Amino acid sequence: MHHEPGPRAHPTEGPLRRPRRSHGVAIRHGRLPRRRPRTFIVRFVVALVTVAMVSTASVAAYAVLDTVRSIKPGIHLVTAKGKSLTAQNVATVGAESGAVNILLAGTDTRTGQGGQFSTQDELSGSSGAGSNDVTMVLHVSSDHQHAEVISIPRDLMVPIPECPGPNGGTVPATDQAMFNTTLSRGGLSCIVLTAEALTGLTISDAALISFDGVIAMSNAVGGVTVCLATPLDDPYVGLNLPAGTQTLVGAQALAFVRSRHGIGDGSDLGRISNQQLFLSALLRKMTSAGVLSNPLTLFQLAHAAVTNVQLSDTLTQPTTLVSLALTLKTVSLSNIVFLQYPAVADPDDPNRVVPATYAAGVLKSALQNDAPVTLTGKLGSGTVAAPGATPAPTGTAAPTPTAAPTPAPTGTAAVPSPAPTSTDVALPSSVTGQTAAQQTCTKGN
Repeated sequence: MHHEPGPRAHPTEGPLRRPRRSHGVAIRHGRLPRRRPRTFIVRFVVALVTVAMVSTASVAAYAVLDTVRSIKPGIHLVTAKGKSLTAQNVATVGAESGAVNILLAGTDTRTGQGGQFSTQDELSGSSGAGSNDVTMVLHVSSDHQHAEVISIPRDLMVPIPECPGPNGGTVPATDQAMFNTTLSRGGLSCIVLTAEALTGLTISDAALISFDGVIAMSNAVGGVTVCLATPLDDPYVGLNLPAGTQTLVGAQALAFVRSRHGIGDGSDLGRISNQQLFLSALLRKMTSAGVLSNPLTLFQLAHAAVTNVQLSDTLTQPTTLVSLALTLKTVSLSNIVFLQYPAVADPDDPNRVVPATYAAGVLKSALQNDAPVTLTGKLGSGTVAAPGATPAPTGTAAPTPTAAPTPAPTGTAAVPSPAPTSTDVALPSSVTGQTAAQQTCTKGN
């Protein structure tokens, strides 16, 4: 990092220094300009770099300051029935009480990504705001002992509520549209408002990550090691990998999480299970390799996040980011459940899906009641269990309702009677996913 040096301070500057006298006459100097905060920060950084050769603490302080200064201006978020949220009226993430709900959206825009994405063909595919082709909602329980990561399919046909317009005003609601159109319709707030209706959660924090962000995050941890049960060949993203264990870094990691044609049945649902495999492997590496206890790696990871991810204005306070990390640190891998939002084929279009009414209702009830969930179904269509992998532990299942809830209109999720919060809620076997502790392998198309 390079900054132009600020103006040199006069040696007599300071409120405690009295005017110097010569032969009984006070020598008064001209009034010095007030220090600007930016000038002070620049001087502070220069001083830290100078001392860094002899002080490890100075290196750490410089790293923290550099990361804080790199945080981009936050995206204003509208959520919770239209309530406008700011960093001032939202409780600190990871506070002593209360659950944590965060949405992460991945945009497929090619704008500003450079390299292979700067060609005319790529830019014509997606530019500007792009589509939210990846959307995940993280729910951490109020006791910070379990967490669920819900992946919402991009092709899910759902009602979209009225959203803030990208240029002011509002975008009218629609009875049914693809979920991945919400970003271009009304920005990050529109994704959040639609996801809130699907999950029943109030989502106060959100982040938007682009292709560059995925590359930077994988580089920060030195690559992510994944298992391939069969060769993976997807010319659409330029990926050709042999079967076996592979460590993915940079552009290769990006191609892996983007791959659809080379995974499972070639659908977006297969890609979701592949992304869950990747994130599970990332979490296992962060815990087993001591990433959370390595200051240098933590700095690289934090710096990659704040420089490549657009945060909502509720997440731009450094203390909030630290608090969030500490909250997640208390959740064991076996209690982090990755699952796909329940969906079935759209009867009007075989290339689209709609919410699976009953299963979505069970999930929604569990989330609203802050109850742990247990997967009883299969892995996603793009993954298989790794050879010799230990089966994931199962929890105590809540009693299965004797009758299904009243069917809801197409595209909405009915909510069954609230499930007990003292025991795990067994999700219907149609819900696919895995825990972060499970060892899985990608199954090629």
